[in-house]
Amino acid sequence: MMKKTNRLSRGLLAVVLLVIAVGVRAQSAADLRINEVLVENQSNYIDDFGQHSPWIEIYNKAYNSVNIGGLYLTNDLENPTMYQIPKGDPLTLIAPQNYLVFWADGHSSRGIRHLNFDLRESKLVALFDANGKTLIDVVELNHAQRVDTTYGRLSDGSTEWGFLDKSTPAANNNTKPVVTAGDSFGKMDPTGVGMAVIAMSVVFAALAMLYAFFKNVARLYAIRWSEIFKRRKVEEQKITTEDELTGEVSAAIAFALHMYRNQLHDHENTILTIKKVAKTYSPWSSKIYGVMNRIR
Repeated sequence: MMKKTNRLSRGLLAVVLLVIAVGVRAQSAADLRINEVLVENQSNYIDDFGQHSPWIEIYNKAYNSVNIGGLYLTNDLENPTMYQIPKGDPLTLIAPQNYLVFWADGHSSRGIRHLNFDLRESKLVALFDANGKTLIDVVELNHAQRVDTTYGRLSDGSTEWGFLDKSTPAANNNTKPVVTAGDSFGKMDPTGVGMAVIAMSVVFAALAMLYAFFKNVARLYAIRWSEIFKRRKVEEQKITTEDELTGEVSAAIAFALHMYRNQLHDHENTILTIKKVAKTYSPWSSKIYGVMNRIR
């Protein structure tokens, strides 16, 4: 039983450590993606200075907030540390499944979201880790860019790129109506009868599984306790058999107590001495006790 408990404890500890490791990994900069880029901005999104500047959108695909402070943005892979995003600013904390837009206008003095390079002559945009060596993400801009049309992932964080129908800075790239599984099922089952049948089937299946589970568990416990009770009974019988007093031992103890009370003890006056004498003949068959003896 103790071995099983120890195994269970080790298993739970391993699961907890795995969850912690996954959580730590989920909060890393590796979950950041360059999500959308606009090179030719003439009448599109304006910055905090009222200027139409090229911009880059970074997307956090994790389910945890990620601080982008300390990372590098560049338009030259040979110079990965071209612009370091400042640390310690609340603006650099990207919420889960959220975005942060940087202005590639070459005026880094205007704020931490304004880069020190321009995208108009750039062939790529890259994001590097805080060590300045690990490449997190890169997008090539070799093809001709369209005026006021953004080049981005067709859906946030996906691998497919293309020119988007609408610019979506700090918003979801996929602007098309999304048909959910519930909507599709509603079209297939407008009256709800199928949903009711499925729900009842799931409930009854779950109840049947619970019944079978607890029944087997109860049976296992019953067998286990039955074995324990049998083992205890056998042990008690052994103890009773080993400690059982015979008639001879009882008679010897009674006689010794009688001698002690009448001060006829043979040895020490505080110790009962019982000696078992084995005789090879019966005293009742001795000739001196024969009934045929003459009376004198």
